[in-house]
This record gives sequence, C-alpha cells and structure tokens, in this order.
Amino acid sequence: MTVEDLLAREAIRHVMAKYTTSGDRLRVDEFVSCFTEDAVIESEHVPADRAFRYEGKAAIRQWQERWLAGEGATHGATFVRHHLSTCRIDLKDADNAEARTYWVAWTDIGPDHSGYYLDRFRKSGEEWLIAHRRVRMDWEAPDSLFRSAIPNSRSGWT
Repeated sequence: MTVEDLLAREAIRHVMAKYTTSGDRLRVDEFVSCFTEDAVIESEHVPADRAFRYEGKAAIRQWQERWLAGEGATHGATFVRHHLSTCRIDLKDADNAEARTYWVAWTDIGPDHSGYYLDRFRKSGEEWLIAHRRVRMDWEAPDSLFRSAIPNSRSGWT
C-alpha cells in the first residue's frame, strides 16, 4: 500500500463521515457536496413502498430539502444518529474506488434500523465523491420511526 492509497482511503472515509453527520443534521449543502454531479442514490432490498432512487445532485438536493422542510411528516424522531462501523474500501485505480460499509441508525426508540452501503467513489479534482450509493436495509425495529420516512419524502420521486 502506498502513501497515495492511504490518503485516498482517508479522503473516502472523510466523505462517508460528512455524508452521515450532515444527513443527520439536515445540512443540505454539506450533504449534497458529497456527491458527483451525475450521482445516483438508491435503495435496494426494501419493500416497494419504501424504495427510492434519485439521479443527479439536483434530485438529491430536492429530496433532502423535503426532509428539511418536514414535508409529509417524514418521521417522528427528535434525533437521528447514523453510526458507521466495518468498512472495506477497494481502490480500483487512481480515480475510482468501491466500498462496503455497515451502519446502524439510532433514534428516540434506540436502535431503529440498520444495513449497509455499497458505494462507488470517483475522484473529482482533489476530492473523492460518491458516484453511486446503494442503501441496503437489513433490519428495522417493529416500531421504527422511519417506516413512514421514505414514503413521505418521495414527492417528485424519480
């Protein structure tokens, strides 16, 4: 492993942390800055009524702005904290990487839902950004505060 590899991995970890903390705090500009212009974020392995797919920064921004505005009463949580754990980053070449990262979300009820991210990262200038994020949910609490969050934030869904 080279110094460049280590720097790339740390830059990718930084973007993952920025995505998580800005998403939990509804800091839309910071959240959207984690993505390439042509990025895709989508769910996988979830019930159809909670599936989502957004293509491009503009669509991702609109989705997050709906969350910030509380449109559709997205959820009843007073706080959300996503915790990242095991993460494997595979550098494919100087400008492309893939990662698999486990996560769990905590809300007012305690552990609320969990799963993993399957990511493709692309280097853009000096930054590593998310080019494609697949969000897979493995588990959710029976009384999860987020059961209605995705369906209620899908206005303008693509």
